[in-house]
Amino acid sequence: MNLTAHRERRSDRTGGHPVAANAEDHLVAAIEWLVRAQDATLDGGVSRGYSVAWHPYFRIRGWQPAYPETTGYLIPTMYDAACRLDRPDLRERAVRMADWELQVQLPSGAVQSGVIGEQLVPAPAVFNTGQVLFGLVRAHMETGRDEYLSGARRAADYMVRAQGADGNFEHGRSAVARDDCTTYYTRAAWALCVFGTYVQERRYTDAAERNVRFGLAQQLDNGWFRANCLSDPDRPLLHTIAYAVEGILGCGLLLRREEYVAAARKTAVALARQQRPDGGLSGRFARDWSAQASWDCLTGDAQMAAVWWHIGGTTGDADLQARAHRMCRFLMRTQNRAAPDPGLAGGIKGSFPIDGDYGRYEVLNWPTKFFVDALLLTNPTPPASVPGHAAAVQ
Repeated sequence: MNLTAHRERRSDRTGGHPVAANAEDHLVAAIEWLVRAQDATLDGGVSRGYSVAWHPYFRIRGWQPAYPETTGYLIPTMYDAACRLDRPDLRERAVRMADWELQVQLPSGAVQSGVIGEQLVPAPAVFNTGQVLFGLVRAHMETGRDEYLSGARRAADYMVRAQGADGNFEHGRSAVARDDCTTYYTRAAWALCVFGTYVQERRYTDAAERNVRFGLAQQLDNGWFRANCLSDPDRPLLHTIAYAVEGILGCGLLLRREEYVAAARKTAVALARQQRPDGGLSGRFARDWSAQASWDCLTGDAQMAAVWWHIGGTTGDADLQARAHRMCRFLMRTQNRAAPDPGLAGGIKGSFPIDGDYGRYEVLNWPTKFFVDALLLTNPTPPASVPGHAAAVQ
């Protein structure tokens, strides 16, 4: 622990930080944090996050190594922000991220689990591969460079090979998560669906639908999912619940499958009923949707803001879009834009308060990414899109 960590915990526990009159102030602060996170690695990838306190695993306080999985799905976010903010430098950064992803892509086409340098022999991870696939498709859309499409195809082919007959991904499961809990892999299936629609090849979209159907088989009548957590399937993280919904919804919108959209809406509405007056959600939920954590998983909060916005727009549900706005305001309150520590300023923490169980005392690149996505959606001037949906439109 240190003075910065103590102060941030105290601020969080007494209500958080000031909210700016203009949401774009929060957007720019988050983007500048992501810029610093990329510069911290010196190789084009984006740092996994920043340890505000001493991190017992990485054994550091400060910037962590580059993370291939999340760098991959940051690429579309950087392109969207470049358009919204009229910043060509962000497009250049997205290209650097995509080039780096090709450099670290495994011979099989897979993306490794974990961060760079963590493993003596990098282990392939099908979920991580799916998240990078989003970025490679978008990089090809933006630049037309053949190497991005080739890398995307290699990644998609690896994913198809990893799939079992029941639609579940049998191979390439992450060593850092439970092997029997893969419902949230529907978000990787969404990437396959994006690629399949982009290249107009049914074998990829068919594979995506097989996985979505596998995921839907885990959904209860009340919208809760079985086998859907990194570590505790009886009390899954909001993050993995949101992943599962994002994948089902993304494929539903791309393929115009009303039953997928309806299934995603069932979970989204169930979570909307659990939104607190301050706008946030519990970090974990039991199968009866009872809150199981006293802290927020800010990644899941930001993801659900985007999910509510999309479903609200698709179904005409104004209440869901209002809830997305309320969630974004809550997230703005968790963001410390005035911190003198450059690893804390503008980024989004793993948990709120900062000492919650998810990403304890860390500022992470993926909640920051999803926060940017949510702000781009809920403050669309000019219109912006969430990664993956841009590919569907084009």
